[in-house]
Amino acid sequence: MTINRAATTLVDVPRGLAGVVVTDTRIGDVRGREGFYHYRQYSAVELARSRGFEDVWHLLVHGQLPDAERRAAFAAQTAALRRLPDEVRSALPAVAAASALSGPLAGMRTALSLLGAAKGFRPVYDIDADRRRADTLAAAAAVPTMLTALYRLGQGLDPVEPREDLSYAANYLYMLTGSEPEPRCARAVEQYLISTIDHGFNASTFTARVIASTGADVAACLVGAVGALSGPLHGGAPSRALDTLDAIGTPERIDPWIRARVLAGERIMGFGHAIYRTEDPRSRMLREIAQGFGGARVDFAVEVERRVEAILAELKPGRELHTNVEFYAGVVMELCGLPREMFTPTFAAARAVGWSANILEQAEDPKIIRPVARYVGEEAPVAVPAVR
Repeated sequence: MTINRAATTLVDVPRGLAGVVVTDTRIGDVRGREGFYHYRQYSAVELARSRGFEDVWHLLVHGQLPDAERRAAFAAQTAALRRLPDEVRSALPAVAAASALSGPLAGMRTALSLLGAAKGFRPVYDIDADRRRADTLAAAAAVPTMLTALYRLGQGLDPVEPREDLSYAANYLYMLTGSEPEPRCARAVEQYLISTIDHGFNASTFTARVIASTGADVAACLVGAVGALSGPLHGGAPSRALDTLDAIGTPERIDPWIRARVLAGERIMGFGHAIYRTEDPRSRMLREIAQGFGGARVDFAVEVERRVEAILAELKPGRELHTNVEFYAGVVMELCGLPREMFTPTFAAARAVGWSANILEQAEDPKIIRPVARYVGEEAPVAVPAVR
């Protein structure tokens, strides 16, 4: 389609669409200056403290928290969707081998495409709301199974089949390790998963919605979201935050290491956030969870956090820098036995639910997301030169 530029009003916006409202949503919001974010009408952190993952999943998909009866029914429904179709299971060894250098998240892009084809996902434009919802539940429920299978295959281990009697988080850890997790580890990981289900119009969520606006199927939308999440500026920081602790090494190195980085203007991984200007509420909750485990690693992380803030206040007065979700997320996941290469995939296992809710909401809007770019190249048209 040709766009009549003379009839089109171009609107300049900030780089990266910062602060630009592109649509309305009922799913949730991030209020960065307040250090607060919510899912529907509830505080996300309060939900993580008091509810289970399936409850919050139900909230985002159906718009309300379930009572005990609906919770049990929804948990059973989604647990029954964890097992992969034979066509996908048989292909995973080849997918894992092909993505050995890139890891499970890269492999999941292929696995999600296979899942959508095997289950017959159709474009969201062509199906009703009930079928769209069923497709998102099937995809999100299968994500942990695919991720853990790809990881284990990459380690030379057999995949572990899912169990329907375990919660989403406990089953994830079970499929990853082959052992039923300790209840406190399952709950700690569950709280992390709940706290990261959704977080405004971040890059991966926006990508999922752009694809959904074209009417594509649920798998296509999720594959695009995973691709956006794989970028190091978006989803790759939890393990890098632990790398910071490793690089410092011992308590006596904390101050000189931090001072050198601050004076050099280098970024300290695990600190700072694009939205929050106060303490990240997810970090606060995860710090408490980590301190509940206790130990030298946790004490060291808390001291590093304290000294970063103190040294920054001394050397860069007026510039606040607080821990973000990745800093203590890495500590908690390490305490619960997750390997570092599974930190970002674990984030994806939670965010798949949030992406799904956004796909469902976007599918209700028939308008395709189609911005324009300002051309700044050489003036056109210029005659095409003849071949000499």
